[in-house]
Amino acid sequence: MAATNAILGSAIWKDSEPLECVSVLPEIPNTSTFTFQAPSGALFDYQPGQFLTLELPVSGGPLYRTYTISSSPSRPRSISITAKAQEGSIGTRWMLDNLKPGMRIKALGPAGLFSMAEHPAKKYLFISAGSGITPMMSMATYMFDLGTEPDVVLINCARRPSEIIFRERLEHMASRVPGIDLKFVVKEPDRYRPWTGYQGRFNQLMLGLMCPDYLEREVFCCGPEPFMQAVREALAGFGFDMEQYHQESFQAPAETAEDIPELDDTTPEEGAQAEVHFALSGVTGKFAETDTILAAAKASGLNIPSGCTFGVCGTCKVKKLSGEVHMVHNGGISEDDIEAGYILACCSHPIGEVAVEV
Repeated sequence: MAATNAILGSAIWKDSEPLECVSVLPEIPNTSTFTFQAPSGALFDYQPGQFLTLELPVSGGPLYRTYTISSSPSRPRSISITAKAQEGSIGTRWMLDNLKPGMRIKALGPAGLFSMAEHPAKKYLFISAGSGITPMMSMATYMFDLGTEPDVVLINCARRPSEIIFRERLEHMASRVPGIDLKFVVKEPDRYRPWTGYQGRFNQLMLGLMCPDYLEREVFCCGPEPFMQAVREALAGFGFDMEQYHQESFQAPAETAEDIPELDDTTPEEGAQAEVHFALSGVTGKFAETDTILAAAKASGLNIPSGCTFGVCGTCKVKKLSGEVHMVHNGGISEDDIEAGYILACCSHPIGEVAVEV
């Protein structure tokens, strides 16, 4: 899939040569795209979705920071990374404040296994949040540049519409190639600017509406760990084959197969039993981990008020006193309530021994 295969005789950039910054393009607040070229004129050869490690000359000594490449190898004369400065950022903050066209820095790579090149498929689903859009941008641009019609659903989540990185570029590609199906989810609208798309926390309902054939797709996910966990839970709850799921962490991009962490999400096991104690009623029973707390209560002759039964309305909210549950809700409970120990009985599965205030 190397873009430079067709450019015979051209020199390929090696990381023994520094990169020269040729442009800095602001994207959203505290986020910019930095584009580099090789001073020698060498071309860049990499897989879409890979990353670079930059050596940044910050005060106190060089600082090494890893950034996903946001450009595509189908455009090999330059290479770009898009960086967002989080609170307390040192490296990215230095770049935003100091890195200008004409400056040269050292870089290592490209490297990484988070690429469609590693997992060829007929249909893809890209799910990202915030700056996790960068590897998806690289892969989507590569698909766009191939000239053939791909089959990819690209879902990006952001706090507000004004904080969607690459929105205009993605919309342009989607408007020219029907095979790029673009969806945005925002937590809240911008003031005085109506938002008519999806709004709220990404959940199973949204997934089913945005990509009904998700079971048939190879899934790539990138974003903060709580977001990626929510995506994994939504997919697993729908019976998705997690062998077709791939993720890239903000903190530790995988360079080799050994670097890819094992996903240790706690999920209900077929055939496994759990014990549920309804504390106020003094009733205890054994149930399958695949049963919900709501189903266990009904089987025990107890009544937990419920409405939608799939985690939206919040009617069945109860206090969990001890133990662990696997809960995949669709927005019917707040993060504050979860931290306070509450669960939604209709979409919570008991793991081991659990006590609830019923």
